[in-house]
Amino acid sequence: MNTGVCSGDIMILAGNSHPTLAQLIADRLGVRLGACAVYQKTDTETMVEIQESVRSRSVYLLQTGTKDVNNSIMELLVMAYACKTSSARNIIGVIPYLPYSKQSKMRKRGCIVSKLLAKMMCKAGLTHIITMDLHQKEIQGFFDCPVDNLRASPFLLNYIQEQIPDYRNAVIVAKDPASCKRATSYAERLRLGIAVIHGEAKARDEDDEDEDDGRTSPPPMPQQRHQQGPRMHSSVSLSGEVAPSRIMSAGIGTGVPMQAAKEKPPISVVGDVGGRIAIMVDDMIDDVRSFVAAAEMLKERGAYKIYVLATHGLLSADAPRLIEESAIDEVVVTNTVPHDVQKIHCHKIKTVDVSILLAEAIRRLHNKESLSYLFRNITMED
Repeated sequence: MNTGVCSGDIMILAGNSHPTLAQLIADRLGVRLGACAVYQKTDTETMVEIQESVRSRSVYLLQTGTKDVNNSIMELLVMAYACKTSSARNIIGVIPYLPYSKQSKMRKRGCIVSKLLAKMMCKAGLTHIITMDLHQKEIQGFFDCPVDNLRASPFLLNYIQEQIPDYRNAVIVAKDPASCKRATSYAERLRLGIAVIHGEAKARDEDDEDEDDGRTSPPPMPQQRHQQGPRMHSSVSLSGEVAPSRIMSAGIGTGVPMQAAKEKPPISVVGDVGGRIAIMVDDMIDDVRSFVAAAEMLKERGAYKIYVLATHGLLSADAPRLIEESAIDEVVVTNTVPHDVQKIHCHKIKTVDVSILLAEAIRRLHNKESLSYLFRNITMED
């Protein structure tokens, strides 16, 4: 088995999103970063100048999602297209955090933005994608090229075992029912209990009642006289006889039943956290308000220490201040997204380095080795 990569056949180019991670990966592979200038003109157009030949070489483009998400995407697309038009043999996008991955479902009159992004990446010239902890695993199906979705769970599990004192007295917490599968996966590996926070208040999408486009108008009333109780419809056979049908209307007057609106129950914790360490796990932490509210509930229920573990630490807006003032003792994220500025404002944020996993994936892919070793004992729930 090969232990390194041939530096003459591989080139690693990095955008402006996360130069520190790109340098860590290049150092672990024993290669240097390729010469490439990525900048914006005075009118904010993205410019890319690849200053080395990429003809017939495998090019790995390192770019991740950041708070300046649209510029990061445009840099990646222009870099990929520049390599494509310069006759690169393979163009592999190493995107630890895939932007717009939360927009993977249809919402009212919106669109599935992650599919649009996937089409743009493939059209720009990317022939392979390496990413980590997609928000929804089904996003892989949007791409017309292979996608390797790596997992950070081994690093976070190792952090719990080595850095959290008395972790055996901990309980894994899902901050909402949607996170139950991930929390259960962590709890089974650590042989710990699980708790679920139920009834978390979420912003409800409200329809505009003033719109006159028919969205709130009820169906027309049927012309026939209403009858009480279930009605049985009739049908005419070929012989002209009227035969009763098996379809019943069940007394629905308007024909379209109206469902009652969902009402969330009061916030509660399902499971015992009294006198325990509470460890919340998720794939990303961006708006921390839900984590802060969950931490306050856990503190009220007797948890004496509260940790939050996530792969992608976006930590947008005033997240550092909210974490610093909250009941959370520590927030642990990986370095898939740069967050050095946030760490300056909040000493509770800790970072786990996953560059070794990304470097090993690049090495195996370049040497035409199987990546299955990187997915040992990892389930879909991670």
